[in-house]
Amino acid sequence: MHTRKNMNKPNLKKSDLKLAKLILLEEIRQQDKLSMIPSENFTSKAVREAVGSVMMNKYSEGNIGKRYYEGNEFIDEIEQLAIDRARQAFNLPQNWGVNVQALSGSNANLASLLAVLNKDDLIMSMYLPDGGHLSHGWSYNPALKPDPQNLVFKEGTKEVHVVSKLFKIIQYKTDPKTQLFDYDKLEEIALKYKPRMIITGGTAYPREIDYKRMRQIADKVGALYLADVAHEAGLISAGVLSSPVSIADIVTMTTHKTLRCTRGAIILARNDLIEKINHAILPGLQGGPHNHNIAGIAAGLSEALKPEFKIYAKQVVKNAQILAEELKKYDFNLVSGGTDKHMILINMTNKGILGKKAARALDHAGIVANMNTMPQETRSPANPSALRLGTPVITTRGMKVKEMKQIAKWINEVIEIAKEYTNLEFDEFDERTAKDKKIKAIAIEVKKLCRKFPLAI
Repeated sequence: MHTRKNMNKPNLKKSDLKLAKLILLEEIRQQDKLSMIPSENFTSKAVREAVGSVMMNKYSEGNIGKRYYEGNEFIDEIEQLAIDRARQAFNLPQNWGVNVQALSGSNANLASLLAVLNKDDLIMSMYLPDGGHLSHGWSYNPALKPDPQNLVFKEGTKEVHVVSKLFKIIQYKTDPKTQLFDYDKLEEIALKYKPRMIITGGTAYPREIDYKRMRQIADKVGALYLADVAHEAGLISAGVLSSPVSIADIVTMTTHKTLRCTRGAIILARNDLIEKINHAILPGLQGGPHNHNIAGIAAGLSEALKPEFKIYAKQVVKNAQILAEELKKYDFNLVSGGTDKHMILINMTNKGILGKKAARALDHAGIVANMNTMPQETRSPANPSALRLGTPVITTRGMKVKEMKQIAKWINEVIEIAKEYTNLEFDEFDERTAKDKKIKAIAIEVKKLCRKFPLAI
């Protein structure tokens, strides 16, 4: 199947040929390369039809049954459908509620914090270079060299994210030896600083989080507990990973990663908090919700409730774990030694090539990953030490064990080839790896594999 045969946008081609061609090129790129960025997935045609519908034409400021504009009777039903399906997908108790209006995971986090905290309250969240997220309050000190042995960071003078501008932030790190959370140490930090809110979750922690232990820590210091499961949401709904629902006070997530819905976010919280969060979303943070995305979330959740999705989620984890074991055979140094979920983080310092150049060389070979910081990182996020891989999209394609072994082999081959150019400046490295005959040959083989497991464009 070739993507050119599947593009059917006659009206766009007629009105804006340039844009239509660019969208076609992106369709071809997605079809012919292995998308292995763990924060990405590929939605079904049904989800895309919902998102690309007349739902995008309607304003609906307010909540169900309490809109500021008329003409929202069907919008109300669709939003309620998304809420009901979220309740079912995450097995919510009666005393918990749902918000599906946040435009993104960052908005979901900010709205939750605005709802329950006061300005300058103290938040304890994960250190970004160790795998945390910007929206948990990232700040740093440009004049201070990172200290990998110090498991708490509180010297952030450059407030990068709005959360760090509104609240006080302390950041906890992983253990330098295991690259895992030392929960006893986290408890010590919490007892010392007594935060008003503790946040777990991030973008590059490949292991499960002990939500019950974090709840105990929060209770010891009288803190609220927010679990951000943006990456794990689909795996949690499928029962592959443990759930923080009924353990944390608030659970936030994006919907386009392992949950495989459209772009958007879901907030789950106790009823007494969800009302405050709804108010923080509107009028506190946003205007009218994006109804087409809410429709896409409803469509995606319908799929997530089917038995096939549980099979998919299990395969996502199995593929990641097999890929991890195969990579270790090629002497790749995996952060924490492996993975419990859909992502792998590789410390590239023993390979003679670091994350930024490794990611670019792999892209030229048709394998799309991303550079990333890692625990005990001493380099800039713009040129970090690690490489991050994920299996959601390649599992959506239908790939399994055999393909994971082949992909690991290709990754190793590309890295070995690219090492020849690693001393070059990045622009020249980019040019040389793009033209390298051996990397081009691998790209052809990657494309052949992709054609055997086509995406439903």
